[in-house]
Amino acid sequence: MTKKDIKIINELGIHARPAGMIANTSARFACDVKIVKDRMEVNAKSIMGIMTLAAGKGSLITIIANGVDEAQALAAIVDLFSRKFDEE
Repeated sequence: MTKKDIKIINELGIHARPAGMIANTSARFACDVKIVKDRMEVNAKSIMGIMTLAAGKGSLITIIANGVDEAQALAAIVDLFSRKFDEE
C-alpha cells in the first residue's frame, strides 16, 4: 500500500471535470485506489464518490493505492493534482 497526502491547489477544487479525470486515470490501473478527506473514504474510480468529498481549494486529502501497480497509479493521480487538472 502506498499513500500520499495532497493539498488541493487548483482554484475550483474538485468539481465534475477533475473528478472525471481522477476516475478515468484510476480506472486504467488494476489496483484499488481510495481518496480520504476528513475520515470519509471513497473509491477513486467513482466520479460520484469523488464529488461527495466536496474538496475545495485548500482541502487536505489522502490518496491510497493498494495492488500490483499501486506506485504507477499513485504517480499518475498525483500528477493530475500537480498540473491543477490543466485548468490554468
